[in-house]
Amino acid sequence: MEHQKGAKHQEVRMLNRKSLDITGVSNVESFDNEEFLLETECGFLTVRGQHLHMKNLSLEQGLVSIEGAIHSLVYLDGGGGTKSKGLFGKLFK
Repeated sequence: MEHQKGAKHQEVRMLNRKSLDITGVSNVESFDNEEFLLETECGFLTVRGQHLHMKNLSLEQGLVSIEGAIHSLVYLDGGGGTKSKGLFGKLFK
């Protein structure tokens, strides 16, 4: 599959809800053992679970690998790819 230059591109690969590889990551906003907040080409993405840890991080390649018990993946801003004014309001409900 060919991708147009400048087009948004992101891949999310999960294996058995224990290993997660995400491409198109531009920044890791925050993380702990229960939640990761990632800025991606397709918007802000939260990964929630238990015993989460970062296996690999390469912002130059836009790659993050996470291991642990993964419970959910949620995009916070509807895929606009820009920062949402209500981002922190959504996080701290």
